[in-house]
Amino acid sequence: MSNVPEHARVVIVGGGVIGCSVAYHLTKLGWKDVVLLERKQLTSGTTWHAAGLIAQLRATANMTRLAKYSQELYGNLEAETGVATGFKRVGSITVALTEERREEIFRQASMARAFGVEVEEISPAEVKAKYEHLNVGDVTAGVWLPLDGQGDPANIALALAKGARNGGAKVIERTKVTGLSKQGRRVTGVDWVAEDGDSGHIKADMVVNCGGMWGHEIGRMAGVNVPLHACEHFYIVTEPIAGLTQMPVLRVPDECAYYKEDAGKYLLGAFEPNSKPWGMKGIPDSFEFDQLPEDFDHFEPILEAACARVPLLAEAGIHTFFNGPESFTPDDAYHLGLAPEMDNVWVAAGFNSIGIQSAGGAGMALAQWMDAGQKPFDLGDVDISRMQPFQGNKTYLFERSKETLGLLYADHFPFRQKATARGVRRTPFHHHLLEQGAVMGELAGWERANWFANEGQKAEYEYSWKRQNWFECSAAEHRAVRENVGMYDMSSFGKIRVEGPDAEAFLNYIGGGDYSVPVGKIVYTQFLNQSAGIEADVTVTRLSETVYLVVTPAATRLADQTWMERNRGEFRVVITDVTAGEGVLAVMGPNSRALLEKVSPNDFSNAVNPFGTAQDIELGMGLARVHRVTYVGELGWEIYVSSDMAGHAFETLHAAGQDMGLKLCGMHMMDSCRLEKGFRHFGHDITCEDHVLEAGLGFAVKTAKPDFIGRDAVLRKKEAGLDRRMVQFHLQDPEPLLYHNEPVIRDGEIVGFLSSGSYGHTLGAAIGMGYVPCKGETLDQVLASAYEIEVAGVRFAAEASTRPWYDPKGERAKA
Repeated sequence: MSNVPEHARVVIVGGGVIGCSVAYHLTKLGWKDVVLLERKQLTSGTTWHAAGLIAQLRATANMTRLAKYSQELYGNLEAETGVATGFKRVGSITVALTEERREEIFRQASMARAFGVEVEEISPAEVKAKYEHLNVGDVTAGVWLPLDGQGDPANIALALAKGARNGGAKVIERTKVTGLSKQGRRVTGVDWVAEDGDSGHIKADMVVNCGGMWGHEIGRMAGVNVPLHACEHFYIVTEPIAGLTQMPVLRVPDECAYYKEDAGKYLLGAFEPNSKPWGMKGIPDSFEFDQLPEDFDHFEPILEAACARVPLLAEAGIHTFFNGPESFTPDDAYHLGLAPEMDNVWVAAGFNSIGIQSAGGAGMALAQWMDAGQKPFDLGDVDISRMQPFQGNKTYLFERSKETLGLLYADHFPFRQKATARGVRRTPFHHHLLEQGAVMGELAGWERANWFANEGQKAEYEYSWKRQNWFECSAAEHRAVRENVGMYDMSSFGKIRVEGPDAEAFLNYIGGGDYSVPVGKIVYTQFLNQSAGIEADVTVTRLSETVYLVVTPAATRLADQTWMERNRGEFRVVITDVTAGEGVLAVMGPNSRALLEKVSPNDFSNAVNPFGTAQDIELGMGLARVHRVTYVGELGWEIYVSSDMAGHAFETLHAAGQDMGLKLCGMHMMDSCRLEKGFRHFGHDITCEDHVLEAGLGFAVKTAKPDFIGRDAVLRKKEAGLDRRMVQFHLQDPEPLLYHNEPVIRDGEIVGFLSSGSYGHTLGAAIGMGYVPCKGETLDQVLASAYEIEVAGVRFAAEASTRPWYDPKGERAKA
């Protein structure tokens, strides 16, 4: 195997469409010494049997951006490489069979307009005109995307591979990676064995895991967690149908089905609600262009509904009944980026049956990230660092994968919770909350009380796009926090201890705030990148001269800690995750001080414990530490208590609050209250590509400090002026609900979309926030415009402000 080099700048493991795309895009950036190793033959894993649907619209703006890029790339690949990709813009139609699904697809259409995707809502009659073979008797509406397409999956991959070779990459087949050598947090090389028995080792500066359904196993070789599991995916291909011409791609999600015309035949595929995980004991070493056993009984309900939906199918013979594996992740988003555990191992795997439409954009984004050393734009939806270590557990993946395949076509109701693989991470108050009627949601594996059912009410979600069954429950919780006192569990939020002789200097380098503060002081702050984009949104509490506690969102604890570790340099600090060591109860509202005074002899006055400070206290018969901060905009404290005393703390506070009307509250309340106050949510309102000044968080950045990451970019923006502003919106009509991604219309033109939304129970209408372009404009000019928010195709008038709608001067929290 003399064609296997002894050294490579990067070794890409896996020759499916993703691996070929990464190799192609790295060579386009001028990389040399790029080696791709494929265990069998290119495309022989899951790429070869993909359906080849290539849609533009995804759930977020940047994922849509990547999908649109894929389309443009595939349209040009044939001319570049001479390999036919079969790419055709045939358009796509998604139809709804219920009113709830109609609202969903119309909201998606509004979102598409905000993302720059050409889209049209169409009536059942218009659906019929575009798709004559469809039975539209019970169709409520459709959405038409004229620029969607389809292609030949294997040839797209082969075209990318040829383009990579033309750029100087070595693409080597029938050569299996058997191990990875490591030194500290870096992989140093790759062991390989060829089918002819030859073997060897490549010294590698970087490795990219593009192993598809083998990605979990390859990750383990590097000590990297890549949570994914293979599931069986079914489709049929008919015999040729006389007179069948090119048709748009058709999706009928209410029947779990998609349809594609190809060379006069129909392909009917399914994403059924209860899927069949596969490969629990590993994937056979001989697997190459393999099919799995047929299971007609499993597919029959889909086929029966499809024959009624497209009667032409009932008359056609089945040429192929296909069952092949696809890999699925715990949250139905693929894995991309630099692995948290290692400093030179990258991942692009787990594409959840959308690998063809995603591969071009994902390969481009990863290559740019690898080349520049930082993300080209926000990739938080798919960044591998969002995955928690436990999610690599094989039993967990097996249970969760039963659900994730079907969720692709399930109703995407707001606040929909996963039903499988639940209960893994529980706070110390879990059973106390359940006993009081808590309805749990799940985030990063944590079970969190989202709302509390009333006595006699069924303690479970009833999903809808309208007001769900918990709406009034959460409104009552919201009112309790605004008018009296509420208590909720914040234990899932990440807690990272930073300690050592250089702790103060390290935090002053990595963060935008000033951490040279007295013991007990709390600093709200951001960690910035070199462009002054926001990598983390945290509070930092000084516990002693050499110890700080960094509190992060639950979902980003690992990512935030990884960012800190990668920027630690020569600072003498130890960074430790201590999330599970303490339970946290937030006590918030005008009467929160009175409640704490009932359970503790300590002084909670402004003189002793002003806003933004922490103190150790006695609580009941135990001990705690209270942080006077708020994410809901009211007087209140976060109570940190060691896990062994957490139960006692809850019982003491709950009992003391009974004669005060203390109300237990959930995460939905916290979200609606924080939006009334205009508090940002990391991952929605602020990300790594959002400049801290444009996000309206300049008050938290202290440029008087001589050196911190992002300082120069902050000063440049101050000099040049803002290109956009974070604006808060308040609907005039009390009826519509806002979630996120609804278009923002300024003086009749779409200028952006909401980064987040909720119902402002104190304000009596929905509220949201989003960025508005403002280059060369004053704030008064921005606010003088007429604004509307589009909801499912309907525009609603909205007031705009850059100040919070509730308590704009922030006086209540400091009372």
